[in-house]
Order: sequence, then structure tokens, then C-alpha cells
Amino acid sequence: KLAITQNTKIDIRKNLEYSLNSRNLQLLKSNFKEEENFKIQAKFTKLIRDFPNAKWQIKKLLDPNSNQKIFDIRVYGEKVINGEKYLLESKFKYLFSTEQDRIIKGHIKNLFTTIRNDQNEIDILFRIPEKVLTGTKYDIDIIINEPLGEIIIAGGIISHQDESYLKQNINIEPLASGGIFKTTRAASKPSTQVWSGIISHPKGMISFTKSVEIVDKI
Repeated sequence: KLAITQNTKIDIRKNLEYSLNSRNLQLLKSNFKEEENFKIQAKFTKLIRDFPNAKWQIKKLLDPNSNQKIFDIRVYGEKVINGEKYLLESKFKYLFSTEQDRIIKGHIKNLFTTIRNDQNEIDILFRIPEKVLTGTKYDIDIIINEPLGEIIIAGGIISHQDESYLKQNINIEPLASGGIFKTTRAASKPSTQVWSGIISHPKGMISFTKSVEIVDKI
């Protein structure tokens, strides 16, 4: 009886990873309740259109302080455009609840995504916090570690709420210092702020997206 119970129990992590990597949309749909399914399919379709060979790695995390289930997810892929190879890497935590072995109320935390065509030659450091208190000031530093000398770099950064970053452009301008340095203030209420930016360097270009969770206590 115990063996039968264990064999018939649905493994959402395994099903989700397999359906994403095999592009099995029908199986992907079976992991989510209807409202959540529409959001996931839209994101999945856009990603594989931009990076057709993208792969997912999903690990299950345990958090004794949370009633939600948590997956630690890594997405990576590459694409050649005009003879240049662009590398995608995205890491984030996916928190969700389940109902009848299907995912409901899912949301992403600690998102950090880069797309770069420098073959990882640029020594760059991203200092953007994952979590800050409401109303407090915090720093955003994207630092080119190597000496620039006569090299000129350009870049830009913008912030968004929710998923509006999918529809906004980033203005690029010359950077006098070796990166992007910004001090900002967190919103007065708990929320998620998303920062997106670009660094253009003679060795290549790096775009990034990072989420910052704004909380009322840490």
C-alpha cells in the first residue's frame, strides 16, 4: 500500500523540468491551474522564441519559515545573431502553493538575469541587494573591475514595478566612471522593484535584470 502511494504521487519538480526542456506544452499546462497557466505559457513562449535551445535546472528548496513550496531555478541558453554568440543565464526562486497537485499563486523572487556577448571576458561585479527595508536608501553598483585606461564604456539603468520592464527601453549614455553607480530609496510599502540595465564595452555588451524585494522587516 505504501509503495503504491509513493509511486502514484505526482512529482511537480520533475514534471515541470521535463516539460520545459522537452517543450511539451501539454504537460506544462498540466502542472498549473488555469490562471497561473496563462502567465507561465506566455513567458515560456517568449523565452524559447528568443533562445530556442534554453534549458532549465530546477531544485527543490526547504524553508521552515514559509508555508509555500520553493523551487530554485536556473535557465541558460545561447543564440547567434549576426555572427555573435549571446549567452543567457537566469537564476531565481519560484514560490508557490498547490491545489490538487497543481501550482497556484506562483511568484518569482531573487531574479537575476544576464545576456552577454563578451564570452564572459569582461570582469564585472553586480552589487544589487536582494532585499531591503521599506523607505530606506540602498546602493546599486555595477562595477567593471579591470582598469579602463583609454577605453570608453556606455550604459544605462531603469527601474520598474511588476513586469512593465518587458515594454520599456533603456537609454544608453557614456559612463565617466568604471560602471553604473546609483543610490535610490525603497518604496514605502512592501513590493518588488525590478532594475534593468546595459553595459556596452569594446569587448561586448551585457544586459541585466535584477529584482529587489522591499519588505517591512528583515
